[in-house]
Amino acid sequence: MGCIQSITCKSRIKRENIVVYDVSATIDPCPTLIEENSPIVLRYKTPYFKASARVVMPAVPRNETWVVGWIQACNQMEFYNTYSDLGMSSWELPELREGRVKAISDSDGVSYPWYGNTTETVTLVGPTNKISRFSVSMNDNFYPSVTWAVPVSDSNVPVLTRIKRDQSFTTWLVALNATTKEKIVLQTIKWRMRVDIEVDPTQPLGHRACLVGRAQQEQPRILTRMEPIPSNALVKPNANDAQVLMWRPKRGIPLVVIPAK
Repeated sequence: MGCIQSITCKSRIKRENIVVYDVSATIDPCPTLIEENSPIVLRYKTPYFKASARVVMPAVPRNETWVVGWIQACNQMEFYNTYSDLGMSSWELPELREGRVKAISDSDGVSYPWYGNTTETVTLVGPTNKISRFSVSMNDNFYPSVTWAVPVSDSNVPVLTRIKRDQSFTTWLVALNATTKEKIVLQTIKWRMRVDIEVDPTQPLGHRACLVGRAQQEQPRILTRMEPIPSNALVKPNANDAQVLMWRPKRGIPLVVIPAK
């Protein structure tokens, strides 16, 4: 029997027709690098998380556009900088901290919902008459600055004694129909980055800080099952815009040092 409506005859891209291979997810085996070049801030640079995959997409029908790429969300964040017995500064994601959401987008802030729009995504505009083969890749690391002195003080006296950071992420490889917004999750990766730095502020600049605990990060896990993407992990705000820097003194009321954007 012939099709009554052409739409019912349209070939549809299905999960089982998309081939994903050579999936790789690693964290560089080097330790976190501490930089003590500035009298104002300590900086540290973590090793890179890297993910890549090769994808074979079937022919894309007329009037359809598909984007294939990486989407990332932060699931958990603890980021404390201790200043002697005075208190600590803390970068926080309030909605995540309070359990109102399970994840926050880690998009670049422009290419929602994608992590980025260079090597991270490939766009296929139909009609394509044959299969498409391509690679998508991404990388991520931390490179923050932490003040030696209490961030709410006018003093420049170094009193920073500890930096502890522990963040967890989920990264998805996704095929998205740009028109219908249908999403096909092709791969799910879990990874975590931990940093623990002890600081002796009485030492001269260049000799204050050292890594403690693990020198290398645990390697990412490529899951055997697909994990769904929470809806709020696909939209604004991203983690950089949602985070707040708090000062939490040992005595007294917590203060917002840098509000969310």
